[in-house]
Amino acid sequence: MADAKLRHAIAFEAARLMYDRVESEYFTAKMKAAKRLCKGYVKASGLPSNAEIRDLIQQFARTYEGDARTENLLRMRLAALRMMKRLVKYRPRLIGSVMTGHTREGSDIDLHLFADSVQGIEDILQAEGLSYEVERKQITKNGESRIFTHIHVHNEFDFELTVYAENLCHYVFKSSITGKAIERASIAELEILLKAEYPGVDLDEPEVADDAALELDPYPLFRILLLALENVKQSPKWHPEGNALYHTLQVFEKAREVRFYDEEFLLAALLHDAGKAIAPFDHVNAALQALDGLISERTAWLIEEHMTAHEYAAGTLGARHRKRLESNPDFEDLLILHECDVGGRVPGARVGTVDEALEFVRDLAQQNAE
Repeated sequence: MADAKLRHAIAFEAARLMYDRVESEYFTAKMKAAKRLCKGYVKASGLPSNAEIRDLIQQFARTYEGDARTENLLRMRLAALRMMKRLVKYRPRLIGSVMTGHTREGSDIDLHLFADSVQGIEDILQAEGLSYEVERKQITKNGESRIFTHIHVHNEFDFELTVYAENLCHYVFKSSITGKAIERASIAELEILLKAEYPGVDLDEPEVADDAALELDPYPLFRILLLALENVKQSPKWHPEGNALYHTLQVFEKAREVRFYDEEFLLAALLHDAGKAIAPFDHVNAALQALDGLISERTAWLIEEHMTAHEYAAGTLGARHRKRLESNPDFEDLLILHECDVGGRVPGARVGTVDEALEFVRDLAQQNAE
């Protein structure tokens, strides 16, 4: 059999095994298919990719399930949204086939949650009267063993909730199919997807209560992001003061001197470099992604443009971008944030702690809410 035909035959048989739920992992499905079709050894280069197998699985789904598959996908995405809002405090992210649309009969709904203990998650599931079991599975890959915690929930659709440590909420997970960052959606991103793909869909069902979002306390995440900056070394040319956390605390002190009453501005000063421990060469976008849904639009804009403000001050920013910045009602505050950023680079300056800074902003937020 020619190599191309053999490769396709292995992919077809592996896809059939996975569609029929005989196998759940791409690698084992490929190896079983190759063993059935070949008497001899098959080189790794001769095996189909995960993407090839997934495409064939989708062909089976379209052939055998028809229009019901599309209708079922919407119901699964709405069920995912309801579950995510129940578990909002654990920063849920929808991943897998329900996210990408590559579902088939029997697909479950995969969510990533971030918590250092599963107890709080179990408490919510029990309060909702949901049936579930906790599974801890040891996986060995590339000679390294890790234990993964899965919570399997049985409802209208089955869920697999994979629980990761709280400090991994900003970690970039890679797909076994593409090798690239997996597609995932927060609650807000899933709602945007639903409105775009299903115009007129009602997201305001009683069980999808927006009040759940009020339960989320963002300050523990702020603390994690800030403490991680202590390990981020910076160029002495631009930052003679030292690590990114020391710089951040200096900027916060400067900001408090001029805007002690402005919670949103102070948060922007405190979190403007939060992404440096995630993606040092794209720290602005990394910070905005990690803080998505936890800060106001104004705070997010100040963080988003704080590097642009350096170009503005240096006179190197293009005319169109200058006009866009100048037209924003928070432009003056952006320039003040820039001054605080530049001023927070003094070796030996006295600063407070992360907890003191967060406590100041939290107290201010509570005062402003009264």
